[in-house]
Amino acid sequence: MRHLNVNGIALPLCLAIVLVSAGCRGERETGTTGTAGTSGTALKVTDVTLGRAIGADKAVTDSTDNFRPNDTIYASVATEGSAASTSLRALWTYQDGQVVNDSSHTIAPNNRERTEFHIAKPDGLPTGDYQVEIFVDGRSVEKKKFEVK
Repeated sequence: MRHLNVNGIALPLCLAIVLVSAGCRGERETGTTGTAGTSGTALKVTDVTLGRAIGADKAVTDSTDNFRPNDTIYASVATEGSAASTSLRALWTYQDGQVVNDSSHTIAPNNRERTEFHIAKPDGLPTGDYQVEIFVDGRSVEKKKFEVK
């Protein structure tokens, strides 16, 4: 009868199992501008630009962080990567954290794309300091401050 030496294969087998299970967990990656993804996909926010107008491609055509009360303020969120379904959220706040607007878009990006958010008030936004914070799947990835004068 022949005996199998399990001591020689046990360590490499355990190591292989650990490596495979770590790769299958689908944990979110973290970058300087923020990434998210599951099951081997990744979505990264590469830029958030503010301005008064956007083009057909949802890119801001006149980047600024100074606005007038009657302006429509656009935030163009550039993403890179792909995901089956990802939630992008823009939380717009005024001065001491008073919420001006909180909106979300569910996207299924493939490669490079832009998503547009905006705020406006028919009778004009109050003057002061504002901020828009962008979230990917509930996690904050970018903040942009701006002023209404």
